[in-house]
Amino acid sequence: MIISMSDILCVTNRKLCRADFLTRIEQIAAAHPAGIILREKDLPEADYAFLAGKILASCRTQDTPCILHSFHRTAIRLGCRKIHLPLPVLRTLSDEEKAFFTDIGSSCHSIEDARLAVQLGCTYITAGHIFDTDCKKGLPGRGILFLKDLCDSVSIPVYAIGGITADNISFARNAGAAGACIMSGLMTCEDSAGFIRSCEEACRPPAHEKSYN
Repeated sequence: MIISMSDILCVTNRKLCRADFLTRIEQIAAAHPAGIILREKDLPEADYAFLAGKILASCRTQDTPCILHSFHRTAIRLGCRKIHLPLPVLRTLSDEEKAFFTDIGSSCHSIEDARLAVQLGCTYITAGHIFDTDCKKGLPGRGILFLKDLCDSVSIPVYAIGGITADNISFARNAGAAGACIMSGLMTCEDSAGFIRSCEEACRPPAHEKSYN
């Protein structure tokens, strides 16, 4: 389970990045989100492994969790104990391979997916896409009621994904999400730290709503 003061997971997409990708990741890591998921699904495994080595080094320098994606053998080889896998890939892992990882995540698009992810050993899941997003053009978001139902169906942290901004992230938190995954906003914004801070602040309840129990 990812334990962090932040509510935000960064999901990378170097093709959206307007600046140097490695520099952008260094800036995001320095802002200390809950983690950085190195997605880059178009890369063959050898190229992904080369890039992952650089990203892991940047994240370790900033003490920011790095979560590798898709290639669990590469993660094991690089000593990265956090992995995000599609459910079909997660099904193929042996118990020994799963035991290597402290954090295992998967992307879920239904309550059935979420429950299966728990059975397969996930410690967190992402759920989406919640709001309309350019990354899923033509496909309407599944909405907050979907997110609430999914969060209610599992006992592990759920991170909302899809069209998340500082203007709507509080709806995701109020639906039961532990936080949110952000891709486009963090790949294209001018100020990574400011963007993360604005989303984190939007997640926090007003002072008068704080509980002192």
